[in-house]
Amino acid sequence: MTYRDRPGPLAVAHRGGAGLAAENTLAAFARSYALGVRYLETDVRCTADGQLVAFHDARLERVTSARGWVRSRTMAELATLAVRGGGPIVALDDVLAAFPDACLTVDVKDPAAVPALARLLHDTGAAARVCVAGARGTWLRALADRVGPQLSTALSWRELAHLAASRPPRTYGAAAFAHVPLHVGRVPVFRRDLLARAHDAGVRVLVWTVDDPVTMHRLLDDGVDGIITDRPDVLREVLIARGQWHAPDSREAGIPA
Repeated sequence: MTYRDRPGPLAVAHRGGAGLAAENTLAAFARSYALGVRYLETDVRCTADGQLVAFHDARLERVTSARGWVRSRTMAELATLAVRGGGPIVALDDVLAAFPDACLTVDVKDPAAVPALARLLHDTGAAARVCVAGARGTWLRALADRVGPQLSTALSWRELAHLAASRPPRTYGAAAFAHVPLHVGRVPVFRRDLLARAHDAGVRVLVWTVDDPVTMHRLLDDGVDGIITDRPDVLREVLIARGQWHAPDSREAGIPA
């Protein structure tokens, strides 16, 4: 099954499930997967030797004991560093290999990652189960052009701003998803009229980052197509209570070997 085929509402584990284990570590991904979550979100940056690493920040200080830029270290060097409260920093190809039946949302954090990600998706044949997101539309379009139509893409920030500004309707090319923040600071971003315009344009809306069950219920009542959360365990219980949880096939149960 491809990224676009799975029924909604989608439960997406933000940074692998950052409320369950240290963000973007194999432990976080594995705990979310064990819950039956088959949509995993991560961030990607390029290392000094052109490898792709599942890491959010440009620098190392917030989540490791090391200092400096991610881009200044090789993958081998980064793999020796532990994320606070969790395991080592992990390469993106290891995430794809560890969870071969999971879909992955990849938030592209720097332009150097674009050609490397295109090569990785081509080499692994994983494009159909990946959705790329990121701030810059040029990065996403470059990936779509290099990889082909099997790759799903999300709206860029500029496209999302167009959607939020109630401007005249438009189409969004190959973008099939909009990752909409619930709010930025204290300013609400998600609105029902934005959701309606997205659906009119054929775009599915996933709202981030939502961790409390009351807000989850409200968004699902509004008709969102998915929720991106640090607490996939909480979202799972909400979806079960609503009769909207899609359990994985029995052949997918448990953590992959």
